[in-house]
Amino acid sequence: MSSPAGRSADARCRLLRLARQAIEATLAGAPPPEWDADDPELAGRGAAFVTLRHRISGDLRGCRGEIEARQPVAESVIAGARAAAIDDPRFPAVAPAELPSLSIEISVLSPMEPTPAERVEAGRHGVLIRSRGRAGLLLPQVASELRWNREQLLKGVCHKAGLPGDAWRWPDTKLFVFEAQVWGEEPDGSAAAPGVGRTAKA
Repeated sequence: MSSPAGRSADARCRLLRLARQAIEATLAGAPPPEWDADDPELAGRGAAFVTLRHRISGDLRGCRGEIEARQPVAESVIAGARAAAIDDPRFPAVAPAELPSLSIEISVLSPMEPTPAERVEAGRHGVLIRSRGRAGLLLPQVASELRWNREQLLKGVCHKAGLPGDAWRWPDTKLFVFEAQVWGEEPDGSAAAPGVGRTAKA
């Protein structure tokens, strides 16, 4: 499996700043932020998810993203940040006064690869399931934070898709795995080192 391209600390900071600026602009009804198209770490194609959490409790506040690298990673982050703030159907839209209390985490995904269930590695792989018109995805850090094994991860992604917990066993079910480079804001708003953050239920 190919891993997601690593990004420098400066690039991670710039992407986190873009994500926050995108949310601020969205809540203010302003255009999305501009970014440097000559920056190869931002202009290269990449699929990203943006996760919002309450800074103190760590509770999920929104998570949206893309599973295919169809556009520059900067644009994927901007789109994911906007959607996480106002277009996650599990939550009401973020209020402007609420934003300072939220932290941002970015996950840049490797390409999806089809795999049999026995090759899924909890803690390393994120999982996408497709079955009978439904789909669900869990980021790699979910299993790490919840200390799930393979079967618990597969059951969890089934439930995410609105399927029975054993749907991963069905002959017509398709499973895909991916890895992710994950980083987020520190309490002071600076970029953390790449790694697994708190639970990121996508």
